[in-house]
Amino acid sequence: MAQQDNPLDDTDRRIIAILQADGRRPYSQMAEDLGIPASSVRYRVQRLEENGILQIVGIANPLTIGFDRFAMIGLKVRPGTAREVCRQLGEYPETSYVIMTTGQYDIMAEVICRDTQHFTDLVNERMHHIDGVIATESFFVLEVHKLAYGWGVGEVESRTSDPAQPAAAPEHSAAGRGPGSGTRPQTKSK
Repeated sequence: MAQQDNPLDDTDRRIIAILQADGRRPYSQMAEDLGIPASSVRYRVQRLEENGILQIVGIANPLTIGFDRFAMIGLKVRPGTAREVCRQLGEYPETSYVIMTTGQYDIMAEVICRDTQHFTDLVNERMHHIDGVIATESFFVLEVHKLAYGWGVGEVESRTSDPAQPAAAPEHSAAGRGPGSGTRPQTKSK
C-alpha cells in the first residue's frame, strides 16, 4: 500500500466515510452533503485512489459464487523476511488480507479458495515454497458474525434539508452478513 505524504483533512475523511457507507453514492450528492463543488469531490476521490488511501470495489460474497473455503492462515517466517513474504502473499489472487503481526505468528493471511483441494494446493505447493516461510497454521472460518468496512475516519455529518436537524451518523456494524457481502454499512436517516 502506498504511504500518504499529506495528512487527510476533514473533507477527505468525510468523503471516505460517505463512500464506506455507500460506495455508489454520486459525486453530486456527496458535493451537496459536503457543501463543495462536485468537481472537487471527483478530484479528491481520484487523489485518494491514486495515493492508495481509498479503493472502491464491488465485493461479492465468495460463498455464493463458488468459493467454499474461507480461512485465516498464521505464518511463521525467518527473521528479516516478513515484508518480502507479505509482498509475495499479496500477489496471490486467493489472499484478501495480508498483515505483518506481533505474537505467535509473524504474518496473518485471509484466503478464499474454491474447495479443500484448492486450499491444500495453495498452502502446500505455493505458500510453503516462499523463501522465508517456516511454518503455517490454518483456521477455517465457520461463521462470520461481523464484517465491517467503516473504520478509521469517525462520524460523518450530512447536510439535511432542515439545518436545525442534526445529521445522521453512519452505522458501522455488518452483523449477520456473510464474508465479502459487498453491502457496506448503511446510513440511518431520521
